[in-house]
Amino acid sequence: MTQQTKKQTQQNLSTLAVHAGPRKHAHDAVTPAVSLTSTYTFESTKELCAYFDGDLEREEYGRYGNPTVRGVEQKLAALDGAQDSALFASGMAAVTTSLLAVLKAGDHAVLTSDCYRRTRQFVGSFLHKLGIESTLVEPGDFAALAAAIRPGKTKVIVSESPTNPYLRVADVRRLAEVKDAHKGVLLFIDSTFATPVNQRPLELGADLVLHSATKYLGGHNDLLAGCVSGRAGLVQAIRDLRGVLGGVLDPHSAYLLGRGLKTLTLRVKAHNENALTVARWLEGQPGVQRVWYPGLESHPDHKTAREQLSGFGGVVTFEVKGGLAAGSRLVDACRLARIAPSLGGVETLIEQPALMSFYELTTEQRLAIGIKDELVRLSVGIEDVNDIIADLQRGLAAAQLKEAA
Repeated sequence: MTQQTKKQTQQNLSTLAVHAGPRKHAHDAVTPAVSLTSTYTFESTKELCAYFDGDLEREEYGRYGNPTVRGVEQKLAALDGAQDSALFASGMAAVTTSLLAVLKAGDHAVLTSDCYRRTRQFVGSFLHKLGIESTLVEPGDFAALAAAIRPGKTKVIVSESPTNPYLRVADVRRLAEVKDAHKGVLLFIDSTFATPVNQRPLELGADLVLHSATKYLGGHNDLLAGCVSGRAGLVQAIRDLRGVLGGVLDPHSAYLLGRGLKTLTLRVKAHNENALTVARWLEGQPGVQRVWYPGLESHPDHKTAREQLSGFGGVVTFEVKGGLAAGSRLVDACRLARIAPSLGGVETLIEQPALMSFYELTTEQRLAIGIKDELVRLSVGIEDVNDIIADLQRGLAAAQLKEAA
């Protein structure tokens, strides 16, 4: 993607974030209404039959659709550059329903080993019980990826970009080339960390893009939601299964999500700018061993990130000298950054992955899956960047003083 194209996409997205979706609202209100209903009435049996015959587009029952939810789905489809989008009660509901919609007993899935751990758990444990096999391949190893494809059996390749916590950036174009070389294989990209502002997986060849809308899309740490976007027929099959499994999003959360999306481009721009400044500052601190951020030249995927991302995101992961204890002293000393498991909100949040996500494992077990004790993950908010840096400086000083003692 050229710099000019990136800029044009950014401008278009700013308008779509505000105006995409239904243009007409009840009572001519600027803001869409929250349709708080589970049930919809029909004027007559004639209208009912017209609906079931497909001649009338309207809602029937809350588990199958809601005007507030549908309006936000249309906005998300526009932002992702997709034909359609479907919303869910959480990011995991979007992932699980999507995979269940395209996989059956005897099928095979390939996942990059740095996918979200709950996605790997669902595929390797739950889907395995249903007779669906899977293979993990190292990110960036395209020879291993091609070798893992089982003709006629492999139905999906699942990857995440950027990843958690090392912010690895997948070469989506090359993933799509491997997928396209094998008939009947779909490419799913979890783009939660990037958002439609920073990455365009569908334009790069993916078939489906997934987001935990709880994070940047909502942007305010006040809702749980997930979404999938892609071709209309594929999304409709997933939506139909959503109606069976029941992982529907409630209209109030949809309203909050739609409101948050209006400022998505502004927020992501601020996240990008703050995070890059913080990452560069951290890289020069004596108490920091290494910084993981795709906007830095030191990141292993910096070249791919520059080619396929419009911005480098709001998450910065770094390694603190002194290990787990030093990391704990750092996060405990922070006052602006709050200890919390999520990311993508306007507030700066901080955590140690070894404790927040893998507390039950030993150091050796964590290292076996690539999680170092000294890791700290920072979800950089949109506060003044000097205040964020001052807070981190306080945390690093606390860690170093204790270490020196």
